Amino acid sequence: MCQAVWSTTVSTSEPPRVPPAGSAFLLTQLGTHAASAFAERIARLDLTPPQTGLLRVVASEPGRSQQALAQQLGTPPTRLVALVDGLEERGLLERRRNPGDRRLHAVHLGPAGEKLMGEIRDVAREHDDAVLAPLDDDERARLRELLGKLADAHGLTPGVHPGYRHLGAPDAKGAPGDQAS
Repeated sequence: MCQAVWSTTVSTSEPPRVPPAGSAFLLTQLGTHAASAFAERIARLDLTPPQTGLLRVVASEPGRSQQALAQQLGTPPTRLVALVDGLEERGLLERRRNPGDRRLHAVHLGPAGEKLMGEIRDVAREHDDAVLAPLDDDERARLRELLGKLADAHGLTPGVHPGYRHLGAPDAKGAPGDQAS
């Protein structure tokens, strides 16, 4: 009868090395952190990031139609209408008949929205300074240049967060729900 002899060898080699985090991972990690921190800051103004983004787009180009805004933001028009409804109820946005096409509504900031834009600018500046605190002015400028180059190369719409494409259904107040992952 033959007995099998099993030998055990103890490995003296090092465990496999984990590769360092790649740049794309670091961008995602920092972007997620920055988005979360911004949501907390902007909540002090009783706003969500999507509401803030819409106000910003309307402030930069007042009088655009809801359809044009939905197209620029990459969100379904029905979701944009609900978002505009909620901000209009608060006096932050106004719908006006488009003088060139009475079937369309032109979206403008309301007086309360114009006032709020100054507060949004302050919060955004505070946020940018907090996120970029470890960098000097030259490093900040270089980072912005490089990130802009990447965003442009990937066809991202300037100034528009790609999360608008994934906005959840609005709640009863017209605020969008959670964004899909």
